Amino acid sequence: MAQYLTEDTVLSENLDAVTGSTASKGAVATPDDTSGTVLLDLILDILESNKAEDVVSIPLKGKSEMADFMVIASGRSSRQVIALAEKLGDQIKHDLGRLSRMEGKQTGDWVLVDCGDVVVHIFRPEVRDFYQLEKMWLPATMAPADA
Repeated sequence: MAQYLTEDTVLSENLDAVTGSTASKGAVATPDDTSGTVLLDLILDILESNKAEDVVSIPLKGKSEMADFMVIASGRSSRQVIALAEKLGDQIKHDLGRLSRMEGKQTGDWVLVDCGDVVVHIFRPEVRDFYQLEKMWLPATMAPADA
């Protein structure tokens, strides 16, 4: 089984990158350690088990170098959006030892969770309807139909 970065290792590796040091302080995870599809499956399971609504997975390979997949999901309220994001970050850290970065947790309208190979957007339904990220990233044949 592959080794994953611990929080201490991530912090020391990031510090080394800032200071310019090349000395490694622990095992370094490579992109092959946790493939995007394994991470995607875990994320989809977490969102489903925590009652996220309208979950959509969008492959980004060949479209963007920021991630392999994008996941878009909705929560019924700001409180649920925040709880879904926190649960997702905690579960990924627990299961894979990987840290996730979050933006937008203060308001709970739209929380972005950067998990590395998978970027997750969790919206309140009204905010999701306003931004319509699916239309921007899905091929025209797969885009949700307008009501």
